[in-house]
Amino acid sequence: MKHSAEGLVEKNLNWNFSVNVLDNMFYALAISLVSQETIMPLLVSELTDSTIAVGLIPAIFSLSFLLPQLFVANHAERLPRKLPFVLLGSGLLQRLPYPLIGVALLLFAVEAPGLALLLFFIGIATAAFGGGIVTPAWFSMIGKVVPTRRRGIFFGLADGGGLLMGVIGAYFVGRVLDIIDYPGSFALLFLVCGLIHAISWFSLSLTREPPSVDIKESVPLRRYFSQLPTVLRGHKNYRRFLVGYALLRLSMMAVSFFIVFGNINYELSGADIGLLNAIFIGTQALMRLLFGWLGDRWGHKRNLVISAACMALAASFALSSSDVAGLAPAFICLACAISSDGVSHFNIVLEFADPADQPTYIGLTNTLMAPFTFVGPIVAGWIAAAFDISLLFVVSLAFGVAGAALLWWWVREPRHISKR
Repeated sequence: MKHSAEGLVEKNLNWNFSVNVLDNMFYALAISLVSQETIMPLLVSELTDSTIAVGLIPAIFSLSFLLPQLFVANHAERLPRKLPFVLLGSGLLQRLPYPLIGVALLLFAVEAPGLALLLFFIGIATAAFGGGIVTPAWFSMIGKVVPTRRRGIFFGLADGGGLLMGVIGAYFVGRVLDIIDYPGSFALLFLVCGLIHAISWFSLSLTREPPSVDIKESVPLRRYFSQLPTVLRGHKNYRRFLVGYALLRLSMMAVSFFIVFGNINYELSGADIGLLNAIFIGTQALMRLLFGWLGDRWGHKRNLVISAACMALAASFALSSSDVAGLAPAFICLACAISSDGVSHFNIVLEFADPADQPTYIGLTNTLMAPFTFVGPIVAGWIAAAFDISLLFVVSLAFGVAGAALLWWWVREPRHISKR
């Protein structure tokens, strides 16, 4: 049976590789139009003067995305085929909220900005929750249909290709923000995002997923949770990874504030925003391909070390900038940090676990990271409001250096050692 399943995987490898690359490419293009690092912070700053509200964007998104995963991982491990579950959750919950946010902006952004802000946060929370509940099953499915030897280049090509398309999208974003008055400009971006999401969902639906060979017996949720401490106690290298990666996540607390920093100091125009967005997205497109290739060749731990180091460099360049052009290196380093993390943080977790345990490891990792990814941006907003936004970048720099050091010297590359 196992050899038969492996034969099906190899037979359909090129097909599954292609349709899932298209899914990821169109999904990345859609998200680039409403970027959490550039467009969403600008929208929130139009709806309210609160810097804490800007920090709530990644906080709410990450909490909604990360916390549900451990609760659904138990269910995902017991599904012979993950695709039907993934299609339902990703269609109704993960993608649909974006065009609904666009409609809400058209209706309420001018006359009731507080209500529009509330609906925006509900929308991104719902989208993140949908992504969270399907992620363990989706990654397990990708781990099944794309062998380890192809996963790095798969994610690099999938995300990088979408972001390369997003460079054109960035020009579109800049033109929309300059030509169309607020709030129609932001509403249009969210509506187009929803349309492109529909294309990505259709590509995902074409996946040819064979039934899983190793299916665990169903266990009560309480018993399932009681087994999780054993996973942590029995895997020292994985525990060390969690500590180092938590510091990396804390270094990213300032991500949403780079564009705010630029707007405060240099009064960015629509063209400036479009240019910085194009630099940010274009760099990601190229670097995801590079980091995907590097991850396949040398493992994903080094990519995460680079991610932490680039966050520290991004903060340094932002602090030393004197004009809009001086922000470009900061956005390049920020893009490198996000690219290497995006390619490798799930891939390395898959390599810590046996195939049958992968949904649990994905869910456990993300749930344990939730406090750091939630609290970090809120603290960032508080630092920016109570002290100075420059101090925020100093704190980010410190966490980046610490995270890079721990991941490099304390964590061993999992593909080269025993799972335990």
